[in-house]
Amino acid sequence: MPKERQYYIYILASQKNGTLYTGVTGNLFKRVRQHKANVVEGFTKKYGVHYLIYFERFRDVNVAITREKQIKAWQRQWKIDLIGKCNPDWDDLYKNENAIGSFLQKQGEMFAAKIK
Repeated sequence: MPKERQYYIYILASQKNGTLYTGVTGNLFKRVRQHKANVVEGFTKKYGVHYLIYFERFRDVNVAITREKQIKAWQRQWKIDLIGKCNPDWDDLYKNENAIGSFLQKQGEMFAAKIK
């Protein structure tokens, strides 16, 4: 049985309340590692946007792409509010298991509240 694919939308920041970048990928930590190493020419390299501060997981790439476009179209404050609900300290989630655990718990609570 083939392994089920996962896709991610993610938000990177240059610092707390700094420059934001939203992207989509099939391999979150590999992609963030590329941003951190400045392997990718473009926005994140130019503006030093390297901290993983938010992400969402999806099983369907089309849903992930739609969500990425939705978030990219948002006003900056809406993005800041979204980040603040799950990662109020803007911890870099890339290599911080404690921050990821807390983030996922808060994110689960946030999405559960929307379903009620």
